[in-house]
Order: sequence, then structure tokens, then C-alpha cells
Amino acid sequence: MVGRAIGSFGKALGDRRWKAFGAGLEGISKEKVDVVVIGAGVVGLAVAREMALKGRDVLVVESASTFGTGTSSRNSEVIHAGIYYPPNSLKARFCVKGRELLYRYCADRQIPHQQIGKLIVATRVSEVPKLSILLRCGTDNGVKGLRMMEGSEAMRMEPKLHCVKALLSPCSGIVDSHSFMLSLALVLIPKLVINSAGLSALPLAKRFCGLDHNVIPAAYYARGCYFTLSKTKNPPFSHLIYPIPEDGGLGVHVTLDLNGLIKFGPDVEWIDGVDDISFFNRFDYSVNPDRVNRFYPEIRKYFPDLKDGSLDPGYSGIRPKLSGPKQPQMDFVIQDERNHGIPGLVNLFGIESPGLTSSLAIGEYITAKFPG
Repeated sequence: MVGRAIGSFGKALGDRRWKAFGAGLEGISKEKVDVVVIGAGVVGLAVAREMALKGRDVLVVESASTFGTGTSSRNSEVIHAGIYYPPNSLKARFCVKGRELLYRYCADRQIPHQQIGKLIVATRVSEVPKLSILLRCGTDNGVKGLRMMEGSEAMRMEPKLHCVKALLSPCSGIVDSHSFMLSLALVLIPKLVINSAGLSALPLAKRFCGLDHNVIPAAYYARGCYFTLSKTKNPPFSHLIYPIPEDGGLGVHVTLDLNGLIKFGPDVEWIDGVDDISFFNRFDYSVNPDRVNRFYPEIRKYFPDLKDGSLDPGYSGIRPKLSGPKQPQMDFVIQDERNHGIPGLVNLFGIESPGLTSSLAIGEYITAKFPG
């Protein structure tokens, strides 16, 4: 389905660099379309919605049986404030603007969400300078209301918490990502191809005829598992609790969903040996119960009352990353004709966290850049 849609579109463009897409499709009826978005995850849907609202005719193609079955539904469902990302980076700009858009969008449409706030905690004195760096970075990014607090104050807010100091982010929250994506999908109505295929974006780009592979960044994949808290009548926390970030992620943190379920995760498990040919059927989303042994010591750094046997396997997700172990974190990559020389093609690479929070802002950005 994806190949046929792209092939028809390539013919419609009439550009010689796209003609190879139509090879072998001569007997199939062809129809011109305005915009094709590849990938019906949260970012693809947000881009398509924004394009449709601006009067563009949009066709969304997706390899799965429905929308949002990949990374978009296998995450913490957190509305991020914009603290962790380098100032002026796409991640910082889209996250801060996307958060404001997302809260307003959800409020206007009664999509379940809560602005419950987040505590980023230092469990050792040696981690306190990292909190100061995060405070400065978040402030530079325009995040309002950030406040450093002593451990005693944080532990009064969350009596089950243990920390020596904490950074309060009052504008962080949670959202029902499935309801959000459903609201975007309902708006869509089936000269521009937007590769928003998430985990598949990089290997798919390598199959685009005429696209120089030198402009395609290296792909790295990190699995993250979640475990849920069981055997408890009352949730121990009412805020999001985040440790100091680790290599490849934000650390095993506490996430609440809108039903009050407590989840811990994700951890970071780098996935090796994924080649482009076998990519699409390669990933395993099962949760190995033995990984819980890595969770208990990490969680007990800030939640010492965690009891043995209280964690159950939840779910896992895969992060589409542009940097590997021990490498500096990469920004979102949005490529257009100026980067690769192919008219009508936009590639979205490395759209990991804060992709959910940033989705509406990315949609606005792409639509403004290609007004039609």
C-alpha cells in the first residue's frame, strides 16, 4: 500500500527523480494527490491535520491496521515542559510551543489530560549540580514556573519520596495519547510527501529513488520497558517523579496515567543488528520479566519503600534515535529539498521524546513551510 501510494505520487510529480517509484505500476490506475503523509503516528496525524485545516488534500498511508500502533502508543504519555533540550534546538522549540498547543487543544475538545507537575529529583549530593544545569536549560528554553526545592519540601509534597533536592516543573502533565490521536484522525480527509514513519522513517528513506544516502543519518534503536505497580490500594505519588537523566533516556521515572495506574520506566536497552531489509518485522515488544531486577535498585533510590514483588511487566516501546550509546544527544532532523535536492519530499528523522508533546507544533511548522 505504501509503495503504491508513493509510486502514484512520484508519477504525478513528473520529476525524473521520482519516476522510478512508478516502475511496475503501469497497469494500475493513477490519481493525482496533493499531500501524502507516510505514517499515522501522532506526528504524522498532527502534520496531516494541520495541512487539511489549511485547505490541502491529504492522504495518510500507514502499514499497520490502524493509527498510532508504534512509538506513539508505547511511551509515558507525558506532556513535557521543555527542560532537557539544548536552547534553540528543534526539540526545545517544538516542545515548549507544542505543550501550550496541546493543553489548549485537549481543553477545547475535552480530551483527557491533567497538568499534575513533575519533580526531577537528586538522590545524592553529587547529582545536585545536574539539577542546576537542568534549571538553567529549562529557563533558557522559556519554561515558566521552574523552582529548585530542598529535599524536605519535596518529601512533604510526596511523603513516599526520598531525595536531597528536587526541581519542580509545574507545567508538566499527562495525556490520553489514544484519545488525542483519535481526535486528529477524525479530522483527516483523504505534490507533497511527508515521511513521518517513525521507526521506519530511516530505512524507508533509503528506498526512495534518487535520495542520496549520505544525507540519511545513522539509525540507532533503544527499547524501553515499563513495569506497573501492583498490590497497592493508594498510589504513592501524585506528581511525575524523574531521576537525573541517563545515557540514552530520562531515567526510570514514575508516570501516572489518567486512571491512576503507576508505571515505572522506561529503561534503556540498545538494539543491535537491525538491518534495513529485515527491519519491518524485527522488533520485539515483549517485556522480559527478568528486567525487573534492574528496576528495583533504580526506583529505590527515590522510592525506598518499594516492596519486593510489587512490580508487574507492563509494556515496551522503541525509541528511533539518531545517536548511540555514550554519544551526544541529537536534535530532531527535518529535511526538505534544500537538504537532499528532491522537490516535494520532507523527511522527519529521530522524532523520539518529546515527539508527543511537540506533535502539534511540528504540524504547524511543516504546514507553514509548505503552504501550497
